[in-house]
Amino acid sequence: MPNAWRLPYASRRAPVFARNLVATSQPLAAQAGIRTLLAGGNAVDAALATAITLTIVEPSNNGIGSDAFALIWDGRALHGLNASGRAPAGWTPERFAGRDAMPERGWDAVTVPGAVSAWVAASERFGALPFEDLFAPAIEYARDGFQVGPYTGLAWRLAERSYADFPEFASHFLPGGRSPRPGERFTAPDTAATLEEIAATRGESFYRGALAERIAAASAAAGGAMTADDLAAHRADWVEPVSQRYHDVRLHEIPPNGQGLAALIALGVLEHHDLAALPVDSVDSVHLQVEAMKVGWSEAARHFGDPDSMALSPGDFLEPGFLAARAAAIDPKRAAPLRSHLPTNPDTVYLTAADADGRMVSFIQSNYRGFGSGIVVPGTGIALQNRGSGFTLEPGHPNRVGPRKRPFHTIIPGFVTWSGGERDGEAAMSFGVMGGHMQAQGHVQMVVRVRDYDQNPQAASDAPRWQVREDGALRLEKGFDPDVIEGLRERGHELVLENPPHVFGGAQLITRVADGYCGASDHRTEGLAIGL
Repeated sequence: MPNAWRLPYASRRAPVFARNLVATSQPLAAQAGIRTLLAGGNAVDAALATAITLTIVEPSNNGIGSDAFALIWDGRALHGLNASGRAPAGWTPERFAGRDAMPERGWDAVTVPGAVSAWVAASERFGALPFEDLFAPAIEYARDGFQVGPYTGLAWRLAERSYADFPEFASHFLPGGRSPRPGERFTAPDTAATLEEIAATRGESFYRGALAERIAAASAAAGGAMTADDLAAHRADWVEPVSQRYHDVRLHEIPPNGQGLAALIALGVLEHHDLAALPVDSVDSVHLQVEAMKVGWSEAARHFGDPDSMALSPGDFLEPGFLAARAAAIDPKRAAPLRSHLPTNPDTVYLTAADADGRMVSFIQSNYRGFGSGIVVPGTGIALQNRGSGFTLEPGHPNRVGPRKRPFHTIIPGFVTWSGGERDGEAAMSFGVMGGHMQAQGHVQMVVRVRDYDQNPQAASDAPRWQVREDGALRLEKGFDPDVIEGLRERGHELVLENPPHVFGGAQLITRVADGYCGASDHRTEGLAIGL
């Protein structure tokens, strides 16, 4: 068997080959994407149906009130979509005076939700099916109910305590005073009606209609700053992806306010080291990857935020001389310190889809922390994200909270194309690794495994992961050889070996192969890669 198709790590899954594929963290949502393809939709339609369904079947990580980003390959070119929301106009720094950090719950954590605008924008530009058709699976699960999955059920149960002070949350998400357990049926008729309203108005109601009025009224009643004008001013932006070559491939990311640029910096540093010559999962290989990631993190912590507030452009961080100097500064035998202050949280959903005509979609949406802010708009089932807690209160920092600014975001979709040779510019892989500040690190690890170590996407996903923690300590997932662990410790890494599994994120990947695609879904989630 060729090396690329071996499965060297413990796993309950195998790669999936098909001419059309959907991969995401929840099986019912993945099947919604397949249903859409069978109905004549393309990969964009499938991705959107999957994303909309995820708001119902995995509400512990995303919802109608989430934010979203996407990278869409139309068969010839790559397009970036930033549908993250902005702060209310009333969010001046003075509003948060006297606080040590941004609030994590309540209306002062809610920026304008952007996910609905992402669905509308992507459908209008690239979709083949009527917009309202994309909502059918989600509305069905909301009205008739669905059985809660095991990972979702665990996260939901933790929310019983976290959101105990929010009566509307309890009314909607804790029927009978508790969360639904795995296998139990949950229905959400209010959310079904909201989805029907969004579908019928092509999202207009959410930003400038009846739903917007209900959101603004709930904010006003609770002393929040968000107004109908804030909602009406929202827009999703088509943006030029930023990219970095890594040997014969190129990784593409959405530019800040997301963290994807940190992954590009790390790969740009690693370009100066021959990882392929080092054994996979060896001390030398892991050490170099970790040290390169620290370079990316240090720049992200100091400089990333709303692009309109950044002093440097993305290209400044990818300047060849800068990357070469940072690569040369890495000590191959000694760990460097790191002290960053990036907001972190692992609660996100990611999906990818591809069709037989060559379209591929990398899509991510998130509440940020669990169910988000705890705010559920009465009578709508709309749970609002808490992305505002991603701002800093530090004066002079580009990510300091301010009116109509976008906060730093952890969620990032990834996309890889070939670079150089006969396949130059062609699509190679659509992927993501959901989970807070694991995401940029996960992108680096997936690219290194697939490109340098010729691993298929399922093997790359199954492999044990490392994670540079916010304080510079190095988390190692179970599965690394004891000699590797000891070797990293000898190089000065402060190791954390006992970690909850969810901190290492959940990957979904689709790679382009000669006769179609190869897809993979992370065994760390309850997800599924499925094709036709």
